[in-house]
Amino acid sequence: MPVVESYKQGTPCWVDLSSTDVEVSKKFYTELFGWELDPMDAGNGMTYYMAKLHGRKVAGMMQQMPDAPEGMPSYWANYIAVDSADDAAERAVAAGGSILFEPDDVPNGSGRMFFAIDPTGAQIGFWEAGTHPGSGLVNEPGTMIWNELQTDDVPKAVKFYEAVTGCSSDTAPAGDLQEYTSLLVDGKRIAGALKLPIEGLSPFWMTYFGVEDVDAGVARAVELGAHVIAPAFDLPGIGRMAVLMDPAGAAFSIMTGLAV
Repeated sequence: MPVVESYKQGTPCWVDLSSTDVEVSKKFYTELFGWELDPMDAGNGMTYYMAKLHGRKVAGMMQQMPDAPEGMPSYWANYIAVDSADDAAERAVAAGGSILFEPDDVPNGSGRMFFAIDPTGAQIGFWEAGTHPGSGLVNEPGTMIWNELQTDDVPKAVKFYEAVTGCSSDTAPAGDLQEYTSLLVDGKRIAGALKLPIEGLSPFWMTYFGVEDVDAGVARAVELGAHVIAPAFDLPGIGRMAVLMDPAGAAFSIMTGLAV
């Protein structure tokens, strides 16, 4: 069981869902992945639900903030580990990004975080761990297995993440793609980046969750009210995956067999 106690700077460490209907989302993901949800006071009358699997924290979710822009869809936010949120925020601005949410402490000493917009327009969170390092279980069914930036300018985006976190990158063919960029920390592939596969989409980070069987996972998700964006397909030499939209409108992927 791939238990994680800490994350090196530059490594995706956490994902959470901002939902337009958190009750619908709670029901969907607990039934799809077998999560147990632990409610926590998030202040201002809001509740943050910590998703657990095998007793370990694997993701979070909450109702969309009341001041969210009108029409803002549900989405999965990705977070990258940093040693200092304040220092990383300075580097993010210097590297051409903009700060969406200034560095701030999370209640109960969990950590310190900020949100930025990278130079290509993708939103990304940065997390300085306190008592909460991030996902305590990864690369298992029902847990985060991969994080991928989809953008219209991969080199520009990658330069930003390298400047902010000190990660490195490698571009090579992968599956059916002639060009796929991997982000690396200490030589280990920890995330990916590719050109947006659908013209007109805004750049974003895609969250991948592991499943035992992708086809069965798609069927179960549809039973629970999800929509299929991309039916199950094989990535030669990598694994099998599908892209889904949950009943509250958030896109995510499921995958098996990822070799990292």
